[in-house]
Amino acid sequence: MSVIKKLVTLLRGSARELGQSVVDGNATRIYEQEIIDAKASINEAKTELTGVMAKQMQTARDIERIKSDMLRHEDMAVQALDKANEGLALEVADRVAALEAELTEQTQAHASYALQVSRLKDLIRSAEGRVREHEREIGIAKTTESVYRATQSISESIGATGSQLTSARDSLERIKKRHEDLADRMAAAEQLDQEFGHRALERKLADAGIGDNDKARAAKVMERLRARQAAGSAASTTAPAAPTPAP
Repeated sequence: MSVIKKLVTLLRGSARELGQSVVDGNATRIYEQEIIDAKASINEAKTELTGVMAKQMQTARDIERIKSDMLRHEDMAVQALDKANEGLALEVADRVAALEAELTEQTQAHASYALQVSRLKDLIRSAEGRVREHEREIGIAKTTESVYRATQSISESIGATGSQLTSARDSLERIKKRHEDLADRMAAAEQLDQEFGHRALERKLADAGIGDNDKARAAKVMERLRARQAAGSAASTTAPAAPTPAP
């Protein structure tokens, strides 16, 4: 039995924590909805206030009507007395007394309605002020929450970008190493070719003055050019002189 109670207590605690987490996660929405509900209540109160104000206006009109009737009946009672009609004057006096009682009731009702109107107006003004205050607070809360989300997003973006940059730098280092390895291999192949390959033999022949190298070919070209120059000079010295024209 004790185990069952503990399990029930655990479930209740878990449900409470879950409910609290849901409330905390949606606190802004709940706050906004509460403000909307408060505005709806204020609008309903204003509607009720218009009804009370209407009754206040009605009682004010009734008071003026009763006062007018009292004056009219008092005048008629005076006229009955002037004509020595005591019985009729008494009947009119009874009517004036009833009107006075009705006037008292309507005056009290009017005062009660006026008091209710004043109180409702004060309550509505106070409620509207609180709603405006809460709206300012929810605006600040939403702005703060947006800033927090933006900051978190930026932090996460910077973290992701940092890891991407680190990965990119690692890739670049690997590429550089491959390039250096390839350059070293090419230099080594060049060195081996100079020492053991065809280029090594050509270098040895050039050092010994054997074969056609660039210097030998240039020397042969110069010899050919000098020979052409000498031949041209000889041809110009052996050419016959031009005949002298007759006088």
